Amino acid sequence: MTDTAAFEPPKGPLVLSGPQDRPAPGTLPIRGDLAHIGLAGKYFVPHYAVPQPRQIVAGGAAMLEKADPASEVVKQLDGGSEFGLLDIEGDWAWGALDAKGPSGWVRLEQLCTKDHDTK
Repeated sequence: MTDTAAFEPPKGPLVLSGPQDRPAPGTLPIRGDLAHIGLAGKYFVPHYAVPQPRQIVAGGAAMLEKADPASEVVKQLDGGSEFGLLDIEGDWAWGALDAKGPSGWVRLEQLCTKDHDTK
């Protein structure tokens, strides 16, 4: 996971010059309301979040495009791999592998704290 101390603040003035293309779902960790702190200065959203480190449980997990079990799989995550938690909605966690993505939804029960034994 990328260390948040490595992010540099944007240099120069930030300009709202019109609509900005949004990346496709499942790519960069950005939504209309929230983005990974590593995207500050590149994309404008009301809130930026520092990812909270989590690990995928031993059985692995599917990262989904939406918080819906029938949603398209963005990436299959191996047990023990890192996941940067950015938001929680109900039984789902939204996050990313890092500021460059991919991003998506994982069931909360498939995450544990980084120091927790995943075996």
